[in-house]
Amino acid sequence: MAGAAHRGVNRQAGKGLIPVDGEPLGKSDSYGSDRVFVSLRLDGEDSHEGLLGALAAKGHPVIRIEADTPCRVARLFFLWEIATAVAGAVLGINPFDQPDVEAAKVKTRALMETGGAKQSEKPLVSSGGVSLYADAANAKALTGLTTLEACLKAHFARVRKGDYTALLAFIEHNGANAAELDAVRADIRDKTGAAACLGFGPRFLHSTGQAYKGGPDTGVFLQITCDHVHDIAVPGRGYSFGAVIDAQAAGDLAVLAERGRRVLRIHLHDVPEGLRTLRRAVETALR
Repeated sequence: MAGAAHRGVNRQAGKGLIPVDGEPLGKSDSYGSDRVFVSLRLDGEDSHEGLLGALAAKGHPVIRIEADTPCRVARLFFLWEIATAVAGAVLGINPFDQPDVEAAKVKTRALMETGGAKQSEKPLVSSGGVSLYADAANAKALTGLTTLEACLKAHFARVRKGDYTALLAFIEHNGANAAELDAVRADIRDKTGAAACLGFGPRFLHSTGQAYKGGPDTGVFLQITCDHVHDIAVPGRGYSFGAVIDAQAAGDLAVLAERGRRVLRIHLHDVPEGLRTLRRAVETALR
């Protein structure tokens, strides 16, 4: 549901209310006014009426869908495919093509042809195993700031009503990393009211990547990259999988910057330590 993701659509599956893109579940006052909640449940399951009722009382649209058997859930895939196409049209995103995803691929190929992404730029801030980078336009919003917390505070201050936020993580997709980033996005959501997406790269580039670069300018992004401790060579190619990931991250970041998106890059020199530093910095920035 790439198009729907940026309007804060939520769905209920099984016994848990699972927000779109896995956004951690919040209280009824955690959400901005641009949300639509869809409750999908099997007959007899917990419908979370308490939370849904509270959301409806605050004016959020709440749609309830009940299926009497699990096999009937399958037909809803078609429903959400249509919903995604319609949402894409409303948001000005082409739901049947991905030209902006291709733009990032072009950048990536060009980088690989010249030896891969280079880490020669100077960070704006370095602290606790974390370095922060920004292109010239986004760096202007951080002029004079010298701490990670201050830079993040200024960055999230750019979230406007109706905007969404997204963490674009080019790090290993595992439970520990996802848990840390889920805590970060929950804090962002609770403090700003904006939908908080999380995508692990390069995978997300083929789902929400088109919306981020080709949709309306309503996203505030943090790209997260890292040093590759355990890297593997691509057989017969003369480079590693880590080099490919770095080039994909750099290509995507370059297109986001060219499109005038509000984006910073956070580089983790040690992933576990860096994620803890980032989490604490976001908590401090949003107080």
